[in-house]
Amino acid sequence: MAGIFMRSVSAACLRCVLLVAVAIVAPAVSDIAHAQTAGLGAAGELVDPDILRVCADPSNMPFSDESGDGFEDKLAQMVAAGTGRKSVSYTWFPSVMGFVRNTLGANRCDIVMGYAQGDELVQNTNAYYRSSYVLIYRKDGDLSGVDTLADPRLKDKRLGVVESTPPTAKMAAMRLLEKAKIYPLMIDTRAAPSMAEVMMRDMQAGVIDAAVVWGPMAGYYAARSDAELAVVPLIHEKGGQRMIYRITMGVRPSDQNWKRTLNTFIRENQSKIDKLLLDYGVPLLDERDRRITQ
Repeated sequence: MAGIFMRSVSAACLRCVLLVAVAIVAPAVSDIAHAQTAGLGAAGELVDPDILRVCADPSNMPFSDESGDGFEDKLAQMVAAGTGRKSVSYTWFPSVMGFVRNTLGANRCDIVMGYAQGDELVQNTNAYYRSSYVLIYRKDGDLSGVDTLADPRLKDKRLGVVESTPPTAKMAAMRLLEKAKIYPLMIDTRAAPSMAEVMMRDMQAGVIDAAVVWGPMAGYYAARSDAELAVVPLIHEKGGQRMIYRITMGVRPSDQNWKRTLNTFIRENQSKIDKLLLDYGVPLLDERDRRITQ
């Protein structure tokens, strides 16, 4: 999900390419040398004071894209301006296993714009939004009003879900996977479309009756669907894996000052961040699981 969210809340990830050690060492050494010559490293931190160096997937809407159209790209511009950076630069890498090791961990960048709170691969800032997995279906269909996977109206329906994501355990317990269409978790988005986008197409074509997917992806593609779709946060599930997650920015464990700077930015700009996310259709939840609206 993130944009790195799906990797950080699932045992696997949305992307599956590993780089060899030689490809990692040279960029890391180069960045360290740049940091030293640029006068970085205060308190042991290698954070560029002039350029916001972002690690991101080059083709993962609505999160990030080389075109700059993702909401994390827009947020990066806001962070740069709010922390006194002159510009934003990117290290593009598909969000596969090894993403953090080959980007943030190799000192090729200083921030991952979206990361689930609690993952040990990065140091998390304070959360800047809270969202959930959602159920999507046609508003004019016979699933109108369904707001939990336990609803008996789902028993005979074909649901779409991405393999190994948190909802699959609950769906298995409810025997909803027997008829489900399972979409692959590990994809390289440079070569294949987002699974949320594919699910929306399948729903319009009648291949599936409903879909269970991470909220920010669902809201973005549902808003661009020809059909009128309900996007229902799964906030009433009992037991099983949690469906609601806080999303943070991820930095290196050593970058304590940088984390504090970002926490200040988040606190002072939360309303602007909320507006940005809502503009992209992200189903935002407050701490009482109520929808945040404009």
